Amino acid sequence: MLQRIQSIWLLLASACAFAGLKFPFYSGTDKTGIPSSLLSGASKSAPIYLLILTVAVAVIALVTIFLFKNRTLQIRLCIVNLLLQAGLTYLYYHQSTLFTGGTFALTSILQPAVLVFLVLAIGGIRKDSKIIADSNRLR
Repeated sequence: MLQRIQSIWLLLASACAFAGLKFPFYSGTDKTGIPSSLLSGASKSAPIYLLILTVAVAVIALVTIFLFKNRTLQIRLCIVNLLLQAGLTYLYYHQSTLFTGGTFALTSILQPAVLVFLVLAIGGIRKDSKIIADSNRLR
């Protein structure tokens, strides 16, 4: 299970998504005038749907690791997770535009990193499917 490279990519995607709950995406002055306000998945100023989507992306990536016997379902879940993460990244960016001033945190790289790790996982799963199909053809 962990010998396959896509399991490592999915584990990294899940870890980055869970880290997105702890580390800020954006820091600055909130629209209410609170200085040094942070935007992260679990911050008080963030809407609840950011928390729910961040946890959903992390859990789906983690569950997908254990579906190694059903590669088509694994690819489908990765694609759904990729779409959820793209929407989540957009929502984080949209929430950051509601601040009156501030900067993106260095840890905002975590959100696009999840996208990259999911794409790499899909490539690994497809490579495994091709290897299995080729070995079945030789039998």
